[in-house]
Amino acid sequence: MYYLYIVECVDKSLYTGIAKDLTKRILEHNESPKGAKYTKNKRPVKLVYYMSFQNRSDATKEEIRVKKLSRNEKLSLIKSFIFDL
Repeated sequence: MYYLYIVECVDKSLYTGIAKDLTKRILEHNESPKGAKYTKNKRPVKLVYYMSFQNRSDATKEEIRVKKLSRNEKLSLIKSFIFDL
């Protein structure tokens, strides 16, 4: 299983990525040097959206699509999300 996720950084910016282990990846963003370069100076981050996929290819395709969205489109996506982790 792979996950597309969006985190909100402390400065209210949004970061989109994919991960195989979502819980571990969020911890990395917040506590580890393995966190994304973008989020290292914007901690803590908060998970605000995710989708699961059966394979990396589908998750990557969705990541590319979501990264092309405007901030307002991403916020609408997040707003429509029912959080159930």
